[in-house]
Amino acid sequence: MMRTFVIPFAIVIVFLFGAVTLMATAPVLEPSAQKPVPTTVRIREVVPKSVQLKVHSQGTAMPSTESQLIPEVTGRITWMSPKLVAGGYFSQGELLARVDEVDYRNTRDRAKAALVRAEAEQQHARFEYKRLESLAERKLTSRSQLENSFRGLRVAEASLQDARVSFEQATQNLERTQIRAPFTGLVRSESVDIGQFISRGAPIATLYASDLVEVRLPIADRQLAFLNLPATLRGELPPHQQPAVTLTTEYAGQKLTWQGSIVRTEAEIDISSRMVQLVARVPIGTEQMPLSVGLYVEAEIEGLSAEDIVVLPRSALRNDNQVLVVDAQDKLRFRPIEALRLYQDNVLVKSGLNLGDRVCLSPIQTAIDGMTVNPVTEDA
Repeated sequence: MMRTFVIPFAIVIVFLFGAVTLMATAPVLEPSAQKPVPTTVRIREVVPKSVQLKVHSQGTAMPSTESQLIPEVTGRITWMSPKLVAGGYFSQGELLARVDEVDYRNTRDRAKAALVRAEAEQQHARFEYKRLESLAERKLTSRSQLENSFRGLRVAEASLQDARVSFEQATQNLERTQIRAPFTGLVRSESVDIGQFISRGAPIATLYASDLVEVRLPIADRQLAFLNLPATLRGELPPHQQPAVTLTTEYAGQKLTWQGSIVRTEAEIDISSRMVQLVARVPIGTEQMPLSVGLYVEAEIEGLSAEDIVVLPRSALRNDNQVLVVDAQDKLRFRPIEALRLYQDNVLVKSGLNLGDRVCLSPIQTAIDGMTVNPVTEDA
């Protein structure tokens, strides 16, 4: 009986003693705070510099001069130049078509005969007037005869003047049967052929000049602030105020470039797009590939030169007008800035940053003012 109670009790006492011993001799864990690891960020040191502002646009090349070829006489076409076809190239003064000149030559010859007759009548009237004037001085003729002779001279002189004008008109009409090119260029379209009867004032072809090409470039009014253009000027720009423009395009598998200038601004603002139209003019020389009419081009217009500008990636801009700056203690600080312009993937900062400031470029999801970071320069 005693063995039944004593042995289990002894076992319990032994286990309790062992547990107390283990608890008494167990190591004590001291709590410790883990030191946070600073976030590594890319930085760029601020170096203000001069920046040439640019404005981009696009447009279609158009001829600077385009007109219709209109005959000034009526008649039948007897000859046409092989260049008077769509796409044909011609030079200024070159003969493009000829109108039947028989009737106009006959009219010119009749006018010439009338002129000779009028000259003879005028010479005879002048001789008669001089003769009677001499007789009147010697009292050998009456005053009325002298006045009648003077009147006849005046009529003969008027007839002579009329005959000269008629002859000049007939000669000019004969010359107009030769239809010549008013300038150097190309034929856009033609609507006449040999044997066709044409009327005076009816267009027979459309021509455009090839020495100059113009491109209308739409520009938003806020972009005009970056160009060296007078705010109130409309129309042709003075040569010293014409911004340079570079036109580029992809054509036939290669990139083509032309240099020109902005020569004028159009007075009206497009009511649908609210854009101002600038006109770029490109002279076409023989040493370069011509800018074809109808070609779509991209334009880069040279603008003002801005001083002390800081160029940063657009991703560095936060809350529209702030950037993150890393101070001397490697802590993040929010810095308000004044942006001059958002240009492509960059932001041009006009004020708010100083030389040597370290701007954070990394896209931190949650940035806290005063947060410690590990700055790394872009080069590293």
